Amino acid sequence: MRQSRLEDAGMPWVVLRFALILVALSVSPAPHALAQDKPWRIGFLSGGLPPVPDKPGDLAAFRQGLDGLGYQEGRNYVIEDRVADTDASRLPALAKELVERRVDVIVTIGTPAVRAAKEATTTIPIIMAGGNDPVGNGLIASLARPGGNVTGVAHTPGPEIAGKGLQLLKEAAPHISRVAVLAAGVGPESYHFPSLNVLRAVAGELSVTLLVHDVTKVRSAGDFNAILSAIMEERADAVFVFPDFQNRKHKDALFDFLSTKHRVPSMFQHIDLVEEGGLLGYYTDFFELRRKSASYVDKIFKGASAADLPVEEPSRFVFIVNLGTAKMLGLMLPQAILIFADKIIE
Repeated sequence: MRQSRLEDAGMPWVVLRFALILVALSVSPAPHALAQDKPWRIGFLSGGLPPVPDKPGDLAAFRQGLDGLGYQEGRNYVIEDRVADTDASRLPALAKELVERRVDVIVTIGTPAVRAAKEATTTIPIIMAGGNDPVGNGLIASLARPGGNVTGVAHTPGPEIAGKGLQLLKEAAPHISRVAVLAAGVGPESYHFPSLNVLRAVAGELSVTLLVHDVTKVRSAGDFNAILSAIMEERADAVFVFPDFQNRKHKDALFDFLSTKHRVPSMFQHIDLVEEGGLLGYYTDFFELRRKSASYVDKIFKGASAADLPVEEPSRFVFIVNLGTAKMLGLMLPQAILIFADKIIE
């Protein structure tokens, strides 16, 4: 049998074929992505705060996740980010903008952002980089088979985590009996409603009165300070802070209140804020979830369908204790609390 001209030239066809494969891999957009002639367009929709340069944030953590998978911004992908700055009423219009920009995928931060994106498109894949009880809130059909165009990672396994947080707060400060709660949405239509119901049930078992304050319509420091003044007038002796963007935006006012104006124990579901002065934190590591969501984007770029990608719930929760804050409050924390802690801030 006659050999090919390539073999006649001293280069077996199998060797040339292997060389061509190596060349193709070296110019592919990213090691895990399908090749295309332009960067992937990623929509990033958040109900939270605009990014702050040189500080950890949701968008920075997501970029870290993509970088770890071999993607390079500008070469393999570009990000169209839209941030509502704590005003959830802006999210539907921002989601519509991303759809009109014809992004390839939309990454969402916060449950309202997931809902806004879902209402804006039924075809563009939506990746939750944290969502509250997505099955209970009607965002997906099931964790194993989401069924629509929404998938990603949830940030709670359900409302029970709120009850556990209140139990830890009571254990750390047994004297408390009136706990102020800061949550964005408190009515039956709110995605916090199941968590608040659990919180009320646990509060009854612990002989604790809950003083619930809705921060949904907080638009200024004055609005937030008015709520803090009401908490003082109610003689609350502890504060439970839900992981809402309004609470993070006004964290400086909150810490001033907790450290100087009305020194009381606190439980934060923004665990990173414990390092800034909160007493306790018990929740998911949000930045870890943002990084994790990048793996879902990667799978979509490889050709997976959002409908078939199981939604992940967090398998680990972090409990943080700030001993400096405990000392400032004159609290002697029980040994059981210190043993249970994942991280102790001296």
